[in-house]
Amino acid sequence: MSQQRRRPDGSKTARTAGARSPAERLEPGRAPRRPRGLDAREPSRVLSTTVRVISGVLTVSLIVMLFVGGMSFTIYNQYENPGPLDAPRVVIIPKGEGRIAIAERLEKDGIISNRWTFVGGHLMQNFFGQRKNGELKAGEYEIREHASIRDVIDTLSDGKSILYKATLPEGLTSEQIVERLKAEPSLSGEVTRVPPEGSLLPDTYYFSKGTPRQEILERMQVEMEKALGALWEGRDPSLPIKSADELVTFASIVEKETGRADERDRVASVFYNRLKKGMRLQSDPTIVYGIVGGQGALGRGITKFDIETKSPYNTYQVNGLPPGPICNPGKSALQAALHPAQSSDLYFVADGTGGHAFSETLKDHNSAVQKWREVEKQRAKQADGADDGKADDNSAPIPQAKPDAAAKEQARKGKAVQQARKNAKAAQNQATTGAATGGDGAAAASDQAQGAAPGAATETADVPLPVRKPKKQ
Repeated sequence: MSQQRRRPDGSKTARTAGARSPAERLEPGRAPRRPRGLDAREPSRVLSTTVRVISGVLTVSLIVMLFVGGMSFTIYNQYENPGPLDAPRVVIIPKGEGRIAIAERLEKDGIISNRWTFVGGHLMQNFFGQRKNGELKAGEYEIREHASIRDVIDTLSDGKSILYKATLPEGLTSEQIVERLKAEPSLSGEVTRVPPEGSLLPDTYYFSKGTPRQEILERMQVEMEKALGALWEGRDPSLPIKSADELVTFASIVEKETGRADERDRVASVFYNRLKKGMRLQSDPTIVYGIVGGQGALGRGITKFDIETKSPYNTYQVNGLPPGPICNPGKSALQAALHPAQSSDLYFVADGTGGHAFSETLKDHNSAVQKWREVEKQRAKQADGADDGKADDNSAPIPQAKPDAAAKEQARKGKAVQQARKNAKAAQNQATTGAATGGDGAAAASDQAQGAAPGAATETADVPLPVRKPKKQ
């Protein structure tokens, strides 16, 4: 009899519910339904896509970070390690060459081992280093042995190139300065124009190889403007010069008259005293500039004709200062022109020792002129003696020469010696004749004859200082 019981509603009781036939037991059971209100929603596709993208980005970032870290470590080691250079070497970096081209040049010259390490190191230094925007500069550099890439980059970024120097002495004209710069092989480029006379400050200027010549001239002009600005502020207001241009003109005459720094203030005093008394300056270098201009050198002595020739620059013929400078004066001459010595001197002449004898009166001046003439005579005699000695030495018979040929040669040389003596006497007579008409500017003649210091740039003259009172305005 069956054990199953049914409820009044027809369902099986708990006892009979668990009783199943063997076939029913083999069938899979159904999962119970979720309670009402707890049904889960289906996941969003957008959210899942976003999660996958973020996961991929993080994975790629991690890989990139590991790669960059490894490269940085490698670059840093090569960046700091000693380089392959066994001995110091000079390298020239042309203007306009880029970072990669510079790296290729350095690698080719054996200064660095890897160009890309150099480029990467330079970029890292610019972005992360203490020195920002450290551009590599053109120039000529000396790289020490075993210099690391960091050392090379620092050298090129700082512009620590090999410096050359051009010494431009006082008293040169602007044209002479341009010619000296043209002869300097370490400079480059053409000079577009010759600067105005007196606008350049003589000095020693340092530059890198390949610097344009025009750049040096511009630097000289800037330095002259600075020097004039500083010196003009401290001028003596009682001086008879009214502008910086007149100062440069006056200082250029002082510069050409003497090469001794200890005499410049006294020479300036003489010319100021003359200006105050209405006397003409009568300076020989102004005659020379009026004849040859910026070429500077006359190539011969000053003659009576030169003194009497009218020129805007000939201070024997014009009153006051010439229309412009006759050279480029240095700071010492500018300083002397602004602060002259306190004296009553009106004349000066060479004293035979490289300096000058200064006088207040014409009588004392004429006495100093006579002494200078005696010095010139002694030098002429010494020169004649030297010529005689050379003639005697050269007139010795040549071994194995024919007697008649030796006699002819000796006679020819004897005539040459006599002609040289006649020329010397004629020059002396010419100087004596010119002394009766000239001014006192011939003092400059002694500077070159006495072996004046370089840079004095004075001209030799055959005309001594005057023996008569100079003309007034």
